[in-house]
Amino acid sequence: MAANPSRIVRPAEAKLLAVAETELGKAPDEVVRRFHELYHDSGVHGDTSWLGIRTLKCPLDLWIYQEILVRNRPELIIETGTALGGTTHFLASICDRIDCGRITSIDWRLRDGRPEHPRITYLHGSSIAPRIVAESSGAVRPGERVMVILDSAHERDHVLQELLAYGPLVTPGQYLVVEDTNVNGHPARADFGPGPMEAVEAFLARDEGRAFSADPSCEKFFLTFNPRGYLLRTHPD
Repeated sequence: MAANPSRIVRPAEAKLLAVAETELGKAPDEVVRRFHELYHDSGVHGDTSWLGIRTLKCPLDLWIYQEILVRNRPELIIETGTALGGTTHFLASICDRIDCGRITSIDWRLRDGRPEHPRITYLHGSSIAPRIVAESSGAVRPGERVMVILDSAHERDHVLQELLAYGPLVTPGQYLVVEDTNVNGHPARADFGPGPMEAVEAFLARDEGRAFSADPSCEKFFLTFNPRGYLLRTHPD
């Protein structure tokens, strides 16, 4: 994991980094990289649950989601890649606590046993199919604050198509989150091939900073499965 010159390091974080460098005898970024690889390769993130429902996420990223929802109060969250529905249920639970928000979650595969919740609507189909994009767009009510989380197929071209389709739905001040940008050697799964990180790079190159920028403050816990994947919309276009 390369050092990020734009990374904002708070005093408490600086202390942790100093401990990593002096007591562990390795550069802080190397410590983070090695722990990331250990955590990812252990598969423990696939054996994690929220209120009894398997949630295929790093808990540190779920904590960031909780902070985003409380702070930004999106009224609609569009999620691609429902899988077992654990993250969807987590988001709905936080929306319950703050009494704000609903979730439209998309997956190509039908699964029995996904959690039911009055704030959740499931759509079945490819996230980049015109019908699904249209249904998702149609779920947006006038003037709503909209957040998007992309976590379906992770190949570069698929993710880039999602970014181009769903990015315009995100409202200023809200996030477009691209999950699992850590694969293809960033630093996990070096053999994956071009994936979410490469899609983000291509998307930001097209955007040229006009509307979106990666928010390093969402990586304050050092370990995230979404490095450079928390894209904050700062301008309408």
